[in-house]
Amino acid sequence: MEFFLVILALLILIGASNIINHFIPFVPVPLIQIALGVIIALLPLGIHIQMETELFLLLFIAPLLFNDGKNVPRTALWKLRTPILMLALGLVFVTVWAGGYLINWMIPSIPLPAAFALAAILSPTDVVAVSALASRVKLPKSIMHLLEGEGLMNDASGLVAFKFAVAATVTGVFSLVDATFSFIGIAIGGFVGGAILSFIIIRLRVILRRLGMEDVTMHMLIQILTPFIIFLVVEHFHLSGILAVVAGGIVHAIERDRELSPTIELQVVSKSTWSVILYVLNGLVFVLLGLQIPSVAKIIFQDPEFHNGQVILYIVVITLFLFVLRYIWITASWSIGWMTKKSGAQKPDFKEAGIITISGVRGAVTLAGSFSIPYVLADGSPFPQRSLIIFIAAGVILLSLIVASVFLPIVANAEEEEVVDKQADKLRLATIHAHQAAIKIVKSQMTDENREAAMSIISRYHTKINALFYIDQDKNSNAIGEEEKDLRFKALEAERAFLDQLIKEERVDRESAYTCLEYIQRMEGAVTNRMKFRLYRSMTLFRRSALQVFKLFFPNKKEIRRIDLERLEKVKDLKIRMYKVAIQEIQAGITPENHETSSMIIEEYKLLIMRYKRENKGRTPSKMLNYERELFYKAIQAERDEVQHMFENRKISRDVANKIRQQINLREALTINENSH
Repeated sequence: MEFFLVILALLILIGASNIINHFIPFVPVPLIQIALGVIIALLPLGIHIQMETELFLLLFIAPLLFNDGKNVPRTALWKLRTPILMLALGLVFVTVWAGGYLINWMIPSIPLPAAFALAAILSPTDVVAVSALASRVKLPKSIMHLLEGEGLMNDASGLVAFKFAVAATVTGVFSLVDATFSFIGIAIGGFVGGAILSFIIIRLRVILRRLGMEDVTMHMLIQILTPFIIFLVVEHFHLSGILAVVAGGIVHAIERDRELSPTIELQVVSKSTWSVILYVLNGLVFVLLGLQIPSVAKIIFQDPEFHNGQVILYIVVITLFLFVLRYIWITASWSIGWMTKKSGAQKPDFKEAGIITISGVRGAVTLAGSFSIPYVLADGSPFPQRSLIIFIAAGVILLSLIVASVFLPIVANAEEEEVVDKQADKLRLATIHAHQAAIKIVKSQMTDENREAAMSIISRYHTKINALFYIDQDKNSNAIGEEEKDLRFKALEAERAFLDQLIKEERVDRESAYTCLEYIQRMEGAVTNRMKFRLYRSMTLFRRSALQVFKLFFPNKKEIRRIDLERLEKVKDLKIRMYKVAIQEIQAGITPENHETSSMIIEEYKLLIMRYKRENKGRTPSKMLNYERELFYKAIQAERDEVQHMFENRKISRDVANKIRQQINLREALTINENSH
């Protein structure tokens, strides 16, 4: 029970980190998750999780790298194979050699083999952290592909070098020739083994499908187990499980591209399931890092052998060394010709080299490897400075994340400016994609019963798409947003003033007036504050649900239903009058500059008026309205999902995503208003 509560607490922290990131988007989610882990570890809750390296690599690194291998752009990586190998292999071994001597010189109490071990475990970069940081800025695709390829490959090279260095420290025996051949064998064997196992698993799935076993749950279970099976089997033969799961992911991606009759349902379930798994695993990696920091720091800070400031200085110097060495290696490699244009990589300028350098953050593999250092040597004596090595590794991870989160947006600022210049086109095209996603989901939900409602919604979306195709290309998107916001506020102020006047003159019952005031507040929240709007939306939906539950216990209360209908008619009549006032207000302020936006808002009001009048005359069947509402909410959610997908894949900036979400909120607020009586 205690273990379950700990896991539950960690999952809550992951959710809380994303909520916090919504309010402080300039702080990367990994840093927030590390901070939350530190806070929980410092609180007297007794939460402590022992870091077991093999289990950590199996549970976290294996599925994450398998997924990266499945989704990595293979063509782009093949073109960049030379620079990727230079970073994933060449830079790793240069880091081990130069870093080992630096650490041993700076901290003589760490013997040279142990210093090589620390340098080796600090050499791999973290592709998960890089992706999280890159979501805040628009990195060039070539650089992002280079970083992804490096992150997939250097985990294996860094871990193998680390194991040899630790073995040399423990036994006192080391042979460069034996280590080189062993590394080649372990790497190639792991990659080939992972590919073979993946092929076998894929053939097993094909055989099951040919036998008529199309059960989605069973095939999904095979998918989830695949990276764990590959990792365990390959590691059993003392080969690289890391490279094995990467190879397995690539083979599965090839199979997915060539599959002749994919099951649509399995694809949908697979995408949803893996998104949840990756979300949880990515979050747990950094929360666990935060949990380990206080205990490691406590040991070092209480050790009289070291001065606290001196230990912090070690971390700063080593982190700076890693960044400087990385920059020198990148520029030197291109200058010497190891990274050529033939490989698809052009010589980077100062800014591009700076982006690649700063993106070299350390993460999960570094942490897991440092905790795998044995406590004793072969002769039974303690491993030299084990706690200090772990503390330095954790400190470098944290400091590299902070440096990247601060300086990456600054260095990549020119790329952001380029995005802003094209923001109008980005906003228009992204909105069209969101509308098309809504149409697709409505079509998939269409039946004979709801066909009329579905066609009505699809027609409205097509109208919006056509309007976006012919929108004035020269009009700035920011100007359009501010213009629309001002006009909607002007209309809402007119509605509020009209309502206040009716209340003052006692020409309307207060219950209907307060219902309409609540609607105005919802609309204002949708225009200005997303969280405020969501609060209003949640309250409205809760109230509607509570009312439905209440009616279940009083199904025969005709008098209650009659009162509800009378109140509904009064509210609709009042809103029709309010909308007419809003239309008059907007019409009075139409200019050549705002004519297009004004006409759009006026048309929305006129459609609402027509709809209310039809309902009052009984021309619109209630079943039809229910179908429309149900399909509309699914379409809205499809739009939100598409916007999030485009943002996560760096197709649109955060600013563009927020603008589209604000438009979606406005339309949803209008619909909630129609259905919240």
